[in-house]
Amino acid sequence: MGTLDAIARSNIYLDANLFIYHLEGFAEFATILNRLFEKLDNGEAHGVTSELTLAETLVKPLQQGNALVCSTYEQFLRDSKALSVVPVSRQILIKAAELRASSAMKLPDAIHFATAAEQGCSAYVTNDKRVKSLPTMPVLPLSELT
Repeated sequence: MGTLDAIARSNIYLDANLFIYHLEGFAEFATILNRLFEKLDNGEAHGVTSELTLAETLVKPLQQGNALVCSTYEQFLRDSKALSVVPVSRQILIKAAELRASSAMKLPDAIHFATAAEQGCSAYVTNDKRVKSLPTMPVLPLSELT
């Protein structure tokens, strides 16, 4: 089990599902996500995510024709001072290809991990149980954070 205190004063990678749970109000994760984003807002840690996160978070609201939710994601990812949203660069794509070549990782996950590595993240926070730690990047499951 991981603790939020363990990620203090470091860059932490935030997977797309965290934004979905946080911005769409999933009650099961509200307390831990509020604590996580409060730590980021207070400067106790710095959040990092990829621009790919925007594409992943917009799918369902676009399918539902929910322009308000789309706008909420766009604004949050654009305006948060405690979050770096990193463009998908050629360097990240090459690292993602290397990760895919050496593992069974899917391309979106490889892009996220490559971004986390490029940004010097100490941990990757997600609630996707299919995402596994790498030797150089521990995964902290949201459901196990305290």
